[in-house]
Amino acid sequence: MAPIVQKYGGTSVGSIERLQAVAQRVANTAKNGQPVVVVVSAMGKTTDSLVQMAGEISSNPCRREMDMLLSTGEQVSIALLSMALQERGVPAISMTGAQVGIVTEAAHSRARILQIQTDRLERHLNAGKVVVVAGFQGIALGEELEITTLGRGGSDTSAVALAAALNADRCEIYTDVPGILTTDPRLVPDAQLMDEITCDEMLELASLGAKVLHPRAVEIARNYGVTLVVRSSWTDDPGTRVIAPERTPRKLEGLELVHPVDAVEFDADQAKVALLRVCDRPGIAATLFGEIGRQSVDVDLIVQSIHEGNTNDIAFTVTKNILDRAESVAAAIVPALSPQSENNQTDVIVDRDIAKVSIVGAGMIGRPGVAAEMFSTLGKAGVNIQMISTSEVKVSCVIDASDGDRAIAALCETFDVHISTVREREIADADAVKPPVVRGVAIDRGQARLAILQVPDLAGRAARIFQFLAEHGISIDTIIQSQRCRILNNIPTRDIAFTIAQTDAEVARELLTPLLEEMGCGELVVDESISKVSIVGSGMIGQPGVAAKMFAALAKENINIQTIATSEIKISCVVPEDDGVKALQAVHAAFGLSKG
Repeated sequence: MAPIVQKYGGTSVGSIERLQAVAQRVANTAKNGQPVVVVVSAMGKTTDSLVQMAGEISSNPCRREMDMLLSTGEQVSIALLSMALQERGVPAISMTGAQVGIVTEAAHSRARILQIQTDRLERHLNAGKVVVVAGFQGIALGEELEITTLGRGGSDTSAVALAAALNADRCEIYTDVPGILTTDPRLVPDAQLMDEITCDEMLELASLGAKVLHPRAVEIARNYGVTLVVRSSWTDDPGTRVIAPERTPRKLEGLELVHPVDAVEFDADQAKVALLRVCDRPGIAATLFGEIGRQSVDVDLIVQSIHEGNTNDIAFTVTKNILDRAESVAAAIVPALSPQSENNQTDVIVDRDIAKVSIVGAGMIGRPGVAAEMFSTLGKAGVNIQMISTSEVKVSCVIDASDGDRAIAALCETFDVHISTVREREIADADAVKPPVVRGVAIDRGQARLAILQVPDLAGRAARIFQFLAEHGISIDTIIQSQRCRILNNIPTRDIAFTIAQTDAEVARELLTPLLEEMGCGELVVDESISKVSIVGSGMIGQPGVAAKMFAALAKENINIQTIATSEIKISCVVPEDDGVKALQAVHAAFGLSKG
């Protein structure tokens, strides 16, 4: 019988009383005869207390010694839980990350798992014991055996990695909430519990700040076909099921360092409509895409760039067979979108000769250089990028159709993967049960937006910028390239905006300033007073009007959208920081996600 892996967080084992309750739950599972592995975190606020003590000793404690210190918290939990199980007549043994065979890279405080040597673990399971494992930690092999920790969310990562290595039936994550909710219940008290969600959707929500599951854990589940169940530690309710793709054979060596990219996708059935100098005020995007939705025009990518004066640009892509209809709608609505100045009228630009090329893979999470490597590869191949759309599992670039073959060949060689076409994939998925249009809504209030003005519109320029940031460990979230082109010194230029963690904003400014001067770019503008509100749902594919509904909800609250970026399953809007929570609540209500 395949084993089951259960993980209990710090709150679940925060006291002796709670730890006893966990022991009873584990004992009940073990009585069914299924082998059980239990992964636990440190009790309650133990980790915080250890960090505080270290801070009282040193203002900048050594990472190695911090790993040595913090790894002790989980050891207390596993020993006590094993004792509690033994008192109930359940054979149990506690094991540290090193003892259970979790081998990591030698990167203290943020190590990734390389492999899990399960021989010892399986011997104890075959002997009928419940194995209680210290989460959050492992060991780096080499001349020196070093205890390492996995960073934030490390216990989730440990549990799912063990489930993958053991080919477990499922991995249950027990926490202090009933499952995964449609949004943060502290901001929307009537948020609804989801029965299920896909790994791709969960990756997006987790990376946007939904803290029930860590993105690294979801990434492993997606890559290795591990079914996750998120449940409450206090009830027997079923919780939320996180659906993984069908399990396929995959090497466990380099478990968290597998190929970040699974495939290159190419879609030649694309055309672009760009509206230049659109009035920058609340309701403009809602007006445009509301009419587009009413005309049953299904939009793929949407990009709204940073404003220039009182205007900005909006571009979107559609399939070629509905381009004429999309162009007609855009042209008809231009008078309502144009600014008051007669010298600044909105223009509609259409391009029929484009294609979309994408890299796909859950392994891109937390790896700053993957998108940069894509841009660099295209630059070296002489392929210029017209539009960029990013998500946690996909980076898409709109390029000239004539560059398609060259782009595909270069990307497949760089990432050592095969190609699939979007149309083939959609046909293959045609008979699948359609999920809800929107699963959840998330807000990220920890981001800053950087805008680089007047970047030379030449192949490889964006790659150089993002590769430089990646080399300094700065991860990029959303990237937006303006449609408006300015000619400076006989060279076409465009603005590029992107979001990063607020904590990286000042460092990025200092790093980029000399580089941008060398490249001949214009001003670097940093804005830390933003919030990013996103809707996520794989059911929005092929559903016209979803974006319009989101934009209308924001317009109703008089919230101005600063930038827009989309992928197939996510639409993100940057709004003023003060409007963030109101925007989240409005969008959540608009899609009927509240209880009742």
